[in-house]
This record gives sequence, C-alpha cells and structure tokens, in this order.
Amino acid sequence: MSDESDIAFPGLDLPATTPAPTASGAYRVLARKYRPATFDSLLGQQAMVQTLGNAIARGRLAQAWLLTGVRGVGKTSTARIIAKALNCIGPDGQGGPTINPCGVCEPCVAIAAGRHIDVVEMDAASNTSVDDVREIIEGVRYAAVSARYKIHIIDEVHMLSKNAFNALLKTLEEPPPGVKFIMATTEVNKVPATILSRCQRFDLKRVPAEMLADHFARILEQEQVGFEADALALVAQAAEGSVRDGLSILDQAIAHSGETITADAVRDMLGLADRGAVRALFGHVLAGRVPELMADIARQYDLGQDPGQLLRELLGLVHGITRQRLAPRRDPLLSAEEQAALDGWAQALTFPRLSLLWQMLLKGLEEVQSAPVPLQAAEMALLRLCHAADLPDPGALVKQLQQQGATAAAPPAPAPAPSGAPA
Repeated sequence: MSDESDIAFPGLDLPATTPAPTASGAYRVLARKYRPATFDSLLGQQAMVQTLGNAIARGRLAQAWLLTGVRGVGKTSTARIIAKALNCIGPDGQGGPTINPCGVCEPCVAIAAGRHIDVVEMDAASNTSVDDVREIIEGVRYAAVSARYKIHIIDEVHMLSKNAFNALLKTLEEPPPGVKFIMATTEVNKVPATILSRCQRFDLKRVPAEMLADHFARILEQEQVGFEADALALVAQAAEGSVRDGLSILDQAIAHSGETITADAVRDMLGLADRGAVRALFGHVLAGRVPELMADIARQYDLGQDPGQLLRELLGLVHGITRQRLAPRRDPLLSAEEQAALDGWAQALTFPRLSLLWQMLLKGLEEVQSAPVPLQAAEMALLRLCHAADLPDPGALVKQLQQQGATAAAPPAPAPAPSGAPA
C-alpha cells in the first residue's frame, strides 16, 4: 500500500505550501471584532447614553428597559453594556454602578464573554412559549449568586406568544429586588401596550452615513487596509444606518478588493451604477437626446448593471435634486463635482417638473420589476421621460389654458362707427 503522499487527486492542484493557521485562531468578522463594549463606543445614541448615565448616577433605575430600532444599530450590545454598567465592581473590587464600566473586573469580563451566571440571555425567536417564560419567572425568585443585579436580556421580544406576554406581566411590573429586565426588538409595534407601559423605552436611531464612513475609516486603519473615501461613502450609504450591515459589506469589500478598497470595486460588488454614468444618463433625459440615451443604457447593461437598479439610482438622483432645491445643504459624502451638478439642476428644474420625473420613474420601476424583459421596460420608461421633458411645465400649462379660456369667453369689442354716419 502506498504512502499518503503518493495518493493523487486528479484535477486538484494543491499549493506548494499550506498557510499556517494564525496564532489568534479562527478569523472573526468585523461585526463581531469591533462590537461596542462601552457606551462611548456606541455610534449615534447620545440621547440614550445621557439618560442612562443620569439614571445610574442618581440611583433612579427602572425595573425594565425596552430597546427598539432597526437591525444592526446596537440593541443587544447596548443590553450587555447596561448589564456591565450595573454590575461593575471596578479594578479594585470596590466600585458601584457606573456609566463607564471598567471592562477588567470579573463581572465585566464574564458578561462580555456571555458566561456570567446572573446575566441570562434568551432568544425569544426560538423560545416563544409560556413554558419558556415560566423558567424566567421561577428564576427571578432566587437572589443573584455573585452579581449586584440579576439581569434577564430577552432578544427579539416581539416574537413571544400572547400567552407568554400575559404570563410575564406581573413579574415585569413588580420584580423582586435586584432583578432587572432588558428587552430588545426590531418590531416594537408587535409588543403589547401592557408590556410597553411597564418599561422605559429607548429608540435607537439609524447612524448617519457620514458617521458610519468615519467609523469604517478608523477600522480599516487598524486593519491596515487601504481605501478610497468614495468607496467608504458607498458602503455607508448601502448600510442604510445599520452599523452591522455596513461592517458586513466592508468585510466583503476587503475580500473583493484586496489591499485597497476602491469605489469601482464596491460598485461592482454591490451592483451599483457609476454615479457619473447616472448623471450623464439624467442629462440625456432632460435634453431629450434619445440616441445618446439608448447607447448609455446599452453600455450600462453590457457592464452588468441591473435595469431596476439603474432606475433606483435615477430616483435617488431626483430625490437629491428635489431636497437641494427645497432645503439646500452640503452633503459631506458628495464630491465637489456631484455637489455642483445637484446645485445646477436644483436651480434649473422646478418642483412640479421634479415631481413629474419622480412619479414617472417610480411607475417605470414597477414596470421593470414585473416585465418579462426588464431592459425593454427600462428603455420604454426612460423614453417616456425624454418626451415628457418637451412638455410645458404643469403650472405654466394651467395658466396658459386659463388665459385661453378667458380670451374665448370675452365678447368681441364693437367696431367703431364710421365718421359722418348717422347715429
């Protein structure tokens, strides 16, 4: 029998050297590696941090908190930080509740690792029944083993059944001393009003795109990865205010781009149209240049651009022009060229014209999504826009019709009588 080194696998070319495993073990994705561990590292939630800080400093702690917001803004991370803030004993073991947990004491380390016996996390999405809630009710009867507070964190609390919510009501309203509840949900409208009335509610905000871009830049500097500012702006906009979504996209962008993250690579990865191409396309629409328009659509399609995404980019451009006309502002994520283009169109286009463009693009997007050949539907939608650009402004058209109606309704003036004619 031959040695293992003599065994051949047809079609499989193994590398000459196998990379050794890293000393730190398995790779951790950015969303986990840079998960906030203190209130200072939370992005865009200053109002909540200030409220909790004042409550801890004055000893006015609620028995239950409800954290709500879109995915990836830090609800579960905030719950763990609150648990550390309430149970921190400081490096010397003599500290009390603080808005700035030390992160080095035994309770802080155990809570961060998810192994503290007095901080219990429950996923309500997979534990929805009364029996699951009954375990919590039975557990709160016993005092904390080693922590200052026994804390129950219930994630995705809106997934609990109606009977489970009812079983939790009494315990939530009057828990034993030293017991706190922290609940998190993305769909607060599904939480009964009887639960909401027993909790202090904090609505975690979407993180602004410029703040996300700055955060991503700091992370990439620590990861020693190069980047273009425009690339981070695209990632931040695609994240839609979610830190976790943005970090997941950033992880993918690093794998896609290699040593330096470029804007072109991010657009290619996300299927986004080049902004310059979108602005050129919009210019052809406004000028009614049909041949150039059709050529640009074909070029974008050949590059792999989805027709629906192309119309979404045009919708975003129209929205940006409308905002710039009605509420002018400087977007730090836009280049000088993009800002100048927006300013020019905002001055040249009236709000009725922009509203018409928006409605027609929105209708065209619906047709693209349901058409058997999306490219054809996109072409027809943009051709309609070209011909609509030749139409008069709706306000001017109404005034013109009113003037024509007034002229037609007015009686003709009598002709003057000839001189010398008898009266």
